[in-house]
Amino acid sequence: MHELVYYYPQGHEAHRENGHPERPDRVEAMVKALKEIGWWDSFPHLEPQELSSAVLEGVHTRSFLSQLEEVCARGQRFDMDTYTTTASWDLAVKTAGGAVAVSKSVWEREAKRGFALTRPPGHHATPNQAMGFCLINNVAVAAEFLIQEKGAKRLAIIDLDQHHGNGTQDIFWDRGDVFYISTHQSPHYPGTGQVSETGTGDGDGATANFPLPPFTGDQAFLTIMDEGIIPLLDRFAPEMTLVSYGFDPHWRDPLGNLMLTAGGYGDLVSRLCNWADQNCDGRIALYLEGGYDLEAAEACAQGVVAALLDEEWDDPLGAPNQPESTAWQAMFREAGDIWDL
Repeated sequence: MHELVYYYPQGHEAHRENGHPERPDRVEAMVKALKEIGWWDSFPHLEPQELSSAVLEGVHTRSFLSQLEEVCARGQRFDMDTYTTTASWDLAVKTAGGAVAVSKSVWEREAKRGFALTRPPGHHATPNQAMGFCLINNVAVAAEFLIQEKGAKRLAIIDLDQHHGNGTQDIFWDRGDVFYISTHQSPHYPGTGQVSETGTGDGDGATANFPLPPFTGDQAFLTIMDEGIIPLLDRFAPEMTLVSYGFDPHWRDPLGNLMLTAGGYGDLVSRLCNWADQNCDGRIALYLEGGYDLEAAEACAQGVVAALLDEEWDDPLGAPNQPESTAWQAMFREAGDIWDL
């Protein structure tokens, strides 16, 4: 068994717009940092999995997928935030296939852990809309593949991005086979992800949100992980944990104010790895979402891969000078009442 497998989106440089924060440099900064520490060339890099229409249409509507392909063919925008180029459709499909390849490798125990550099990102993409820089919802496609083609019955998606993954939540909102859990800054784009949003129908109780005020910091994240997320995973007992990984909660990120450190991010992933080792045969994989400061990208990439490999690592960026706020505690008490934590 490989200790780790990667997916790298070959050709992703063709998906770019001058001046846009969602740019190829994000991925290349992470690759550079992992090469510097000797963790990039040491592990296999997977080719994207061919995707069936059934898997894609289990996540997105057929009409949206057709629209996406047409918009990309013209290199147009979906909205003010979300651009495409003529290469974007092919890259988005391959990236979703890369997310699936990593999930499949970890599920089948060919690899202990997985790390997919999924670009274009995905967690804002809803069943019928591209938005928030996202085209195809990669982590949702990965989960759907495991359910449709590998017989998975219960999966968990943990979203640690700066922004709420409204698309992932919408896709699994009324389903009971995927437990979606998100930490994110609030108020912030896209305006969803309140504590009261817990799913409906078969998905009632299969969505948990922890909306965090600005300047929350490491201690709050670790408390929420230890006293909120881990107990919820214990109850749901997923067969694999899929992590939407954005490094924009880092204190250097220009689009947010959550003040997480790279070392703190590594601690969060380490806790999830330990839980996976004890409860689902170690099955855990990470999928890139947002993050727009390149130094933070480098540090966070090293921090989370250190956690995946159970290696010691020192955070070169350290903590911000801004003191951590305690305003998150009121939210966590509300969440505790809802979830009996």
